[in-house]
Amino acid sequence: MRRVAVIDKELCKPKKCNFLCANVCPKNRSGEDCITLDEITNFPLIDEDVCIACGICVKKCPFKAIKIVNLPSQLKEKPIHRFGKNQFVLFRLPYPVENQVVGLIGSNGLGKTTSLLILSGQIKPNLGEPGKKFELSELTSIFRGTELQNYLEKLSEEEIRVSFKPQRVDLIPSKYSGKISKLLDKTDERGLLNELIERLRLEGLLERKINEISGGELQRVAIAACLARDADIYYFDEPTSFLDVFQRLEVSKAIREFCEKKSVMVADHDLATLDFLADRVHIFYGSPSVYGIVSLPLSVRVGINAFLDGYIKEENVRIREEPLKFDFSFTRISDLKSVLISFEGLKKKLGSFELKIKEGKVYQKEVLGILGANALGKTTFARILAGELKLEAGKLEGKVKISYKPQYPRTEFEGTVEELLRSFKKEFSSSYQAEILRPLQIDKLLLRKVKKLSGGELQRVAITITLSKEADVYLLDEPSAFLDVEMRVSLAKMIRRLVEKRECSVMVIDHDLLFLSQIADRGMVFLGEPGKFGYSEGPCELEDAFNSFLKEVGVTFRSDPQTGRPRANKLNSKLDKEQKERGKYFMGKLR
Repeated sequence: MRRVAVIDKELCKPKKCNFLCANVCPKNRSGEDCITLDEITNFPLIDEDVCIACGICVKKCPFKAIKIVNLPSQLKEKPIHRFGKNQFVLFRLPYPVENQVVGLIGSNGLGKTTSLLILSGQIKPNLGEPGKKFELSELTSIFRGTELQNYLEKLSEEEIRVSFKPQRVDLIPSKYSGKISKLLDKTDERGLLNELIERLRLEGLLERKINEISGGELQRVAIAACLARDADIYYFDEPTSFLDVFQRLEVSKAIREFCEKKSVMVADHDLATLDFLADRVHIFYGSPSVYGIVSLPLSVRVGINAFLDGYIKEENVRIREEPLKFDFSFTRISDLKSVLISFEGLKKKLGSFELKIKEGKVYQKEVLGILGANALGKTTFARILAGELKLEAGKLEGKVKISYKPQYPRTEFEGTVEELLRSFKKEFSSSYQAEILRPLQIDKLLLRKVKKLSGGELQRVAITITLSKEADVYLLDEPSAFLDVEMRVSLAKMIRRLVEKRECSVMVIDHDLLFLSQIADRGMVFLGEPGKFGYSEGPCELEDAFNSFLKEVGVTFRSDPQTGRPRANKLNSKLDKEQKERGKYFMGKLR
């Protein structure tokens, strides 16, 4: 293959454009059949062997439904799988390794989930020939001489037992019903269920039905069910989504403990979690939703640094034009003088839960990072500031406009993304497009129906709506959820630019420690007992906030010598023990 042509059938409307792509194609106009009409589907088909990648059809398509990308010249392998003609194509596979945790990192839409489904035997690869299904044994010749050959042979002969935690845990209630206890009992093949229930704090969920619990609770149930099965290899597809920082690190510790002397593969966007959990990583690169390529295995530090840098030295391949860096200016604490919001002695009860916040101030032109476990009152605090909840006691001062993005963005809007945005922002000025739409890649979603957006796409739209409003303070509750690393960096840079230009303040509640450590000027930690009571002393120096929280979690971070980024120490490692003895739980580079 020299190039990949992809047609998005959700956007493509050949009847409305009168088959414009075929009419403007120079190959078609010279008499060759490059773009033809599929008589069965009534959608265009692009012959990638005839296509010269001139880009005319891409530019002329009124619905932005066509993508044509030249493949890297050094790519010599055949595809592993393709979902259909003019659909996404995957090259190479990651390698499971005995007694190790292998991490998968990369943008959304590059084939991480597809790889896990192939390796677990749930998808039969077609080697780039849609409509055909090849047995796993037929892949062994492609990977002869590699660690993958032996694994595929055993998997095809059913000599390997697999346990799989799916990405979309929110779909579990549509497949299973009844009590949590019965679901978990079915998976208990190792006699570890009681330990897992205690470790993942599932005691209070056992008598509840599967459709009655939250996304974070579903995630922990799914992880427990996966670990309870007796398997040779365990696959976890995005195990940190819906979980708070404490739960992410506890789940990571549980995976390492309960999968000791087993093989594990984990796909996730939380680099701090992968740093802590994985022994080595594969980088997925390419063009999202067009094609994905899997790198050779790398050590965790080298792999994550190469991913952030955008260049894989070992393969001499550039995967991104620019490195991912949090290279922007911050507000010095000494410069925080203009107070927008002040609060003291805040108290709020919600049922049996009680929240207390000692005191604090929110200053103009600062980013305040808010961290802590779930169910400790972070969202309650945000809703108090946004005027959605009334206080029982305390003093809250500051007449400011607040724009609030809730934790779980939802909408019943029937139209397109553009129609939704124009209900908040009538004019899309050039500065508005440059400052918000393009950094969040909303310009690529404008023609899509809101109800058909993925979780990450809906999250970006919700952030866009929040930042499109005029306000003094922007409250973003878990903005990084469902976003890949590149988008998180882009969001961080955009927030810093808006703070400087609008002279506003931004309060960010999030569970991505790398994201918070690099974007915030100060921190605010919430502690307590989840679901019962939560408290906060108020905003403080960022390093103090991280030390306070990580001491509760029992995990230490250090600064990477090459990039300065915060890296999680392996549990009970020499560095981990040394930092705990010194009381320095966070030694990563701040700002």
